[in-house]
Amino acid sequence: MCLGIRSHTQSGRPLWSVNFHCAEMFGFLLLLSLPFILYLVTPKIRNMLSSGVCTSNVQLPGKVAIVTGANTGIGKETAKDLAQRGARVYLACRDVQKGELVASEIQTITGNSQVFVRKLDLADTKSIRAFAKDFLAEEKYLHILINNAGVMLCPYSKTADGFEMHFGINHLGHFLLTHLLLEKLKESAPSRVVNVSSLAHHLGRIHFHNLQGEKFYNGGLAYCHSKLANILFTKELARRLKGSRVTTYSVHPGTVHSELTRHSFLLRWIWQLFFFFIKTPQQGAQTSLYCAVTEGLESLSGSHFSDCQLACVSSQGRNEIVARRLWDVSCDLLGLPMDW
Repeated sequence: MCLGIRSHTQSGRPLWSVNFHCAEMFGFLLLLSLPFILYLVTPKIRNMLSSGVCTSNVQLPGKVAIVTGANTGIGKETAKDLAQRGARVYLACRDVQKGELVASEIQTITGNSQVFVRKLDLADTKSIRAFAKDFLAEEKYLHILINNAGVMLCPYSKTADGFEMHFGINHLGHFLLTHLLLEKLKESAPSRVVNVSSLAHHLGRIHFHNLQGEKFYNGGLAYCHSKLANILFTKELARRLKGSRVTTYSVHPGTVHSELTRHSFLLRWIWQLFFFFIKTPQQGAQTSLYCAVTEGLESLSGSHFSDCQLACVSSQGRNEIVARRLWDVSCDLLGLPMDW
């Protein structure tokens, strides 16, 4: 007897029809149960994504801190925590009016009246130099500099000085600001510089022949390149500051609900859809705070952190030759001496 594959059920219906019906029912049941599944797993996923809390109880009376981009998101929460610890905090913001409202809110919440707002537009080197000049005239010390401000997914555009917007703000702006404030940091040592980078640096490359995006440009990749530049700047700065008691760290804050996505409707929509997987700004600020205040991190200067612990960087982020070349090129673009 010849054995064959059954193609029909006993009722005469094709097997493919039965299988399709079963698959359709399974899919319908899965769809119905999805909200319940999400209800069960969301707390665990959120705990996983928000792991890493700065548990340091270090207080900062008499200490002076600057946080760039502190009028919203991670920067605002970072400034609030530093003020809560008693620091004298400067909110370095492009939007001074919004910054004043945030400063008033922080003063009310923390009871710390020493929270100030100063104009800083990282897309304009004149503004950066004016901010630094005024700060140095006003303050005797600077113990914590948190280079937090940034832009992401901008349409192609340039800063006031002709730099591609991501590279100009995220890297060159903070590079110049740190240079202008470095002597004050040294005089105030022990002091710290924290550069907010991103996991996205793994996709970044430093294209020295196309730093301004004039040959080819992609907003997403431009952001990644600038975040790699933050990592390389941190490592090279740490190497040059060895023995000065000024230490520096780069951080990945996590995937955070903030205004950073304002240039992308698609990303804002995705953030809204998966909001239960996204960190709050307060959670996103934890690693910056960890690197700013936790005792005993001095030997790890130049390292990268995520969720309040050491994190790996890409092979590009460990390339000392690229780091030194980027330093020299950045100095050349900004008209700075290369040996600062």
